[in-house]
Amino acid sequence: MLAGFVEGPAAVSLRRPVPLDTPLAVASSGAGAASLLDGEQLVAEAVAEPFDVEVPQPVDLAAAREATTRYRGERDGMFSRCFVCGLAREDGFHVHAGEVPGRGLVASPWTPPDWAADEAGNVRPEFVWAALDCPATFAAPALGFLARFAVRIEAPVAAGRDHVIIGWPLGAEGRKQHAGSAIFTSGGDLVAASRALLIVPRGS
Repeated sequence: MLAGFVEGPAAVSLRRPVPLDTPLAVASSGAGAASLLDGEQLVAEAVAEPFDVEVPQPVDLAAAREATTRYRGERDGMFSRCFVCGLAREDGFHVHAGEVPGRGLVASPWTPPDWAADEAGNVRPEFVWAALDCPATFAAPALGFLARFAVRIEAPVAAGRDHVIIGWPLGAEGRKQHAGSAIFTSGGDLVAASRALLIVPRGS
């Protein structure tokens, strides 16, 4: 949601865990940057940031559905209550990206629910960002927590229609993991792409 305070493609950096049930403030410095604050503590920063990421060829819907059988998440694991990919939730997005054999990436189908859409029937940007997160996480060599996320939305994402989300690794530096993700229509048209920095917990 913080990215909505800047114009165009944006990157958001998380500086500390986001507190729940707590009023937070947004400080905006024009169209190019915004900060999320818990009192005087900086929670997250957003900046307008065009970025390039080479997006792999899409995965067809049938292959994406089959890939979910190889989803690495667990019903009682670290991400089991995740809004996007958690197996322990019935009210989430059910994006369970698993390996696509021979492609070096993970994929999942996604049919955005109507409640995630605006009055025009298009998925709200914050939900597009959310859906892109988990496939990038599970594409990385080791599971980590999101630290920085850059997203560009190329076209509206229609609620109630089948889409395919993919994620692919972009390298690692120690505990830092880099990965990309993208959303395609069922016909293979790119509608959104991302680049993620994830941090693997110490001792993992």
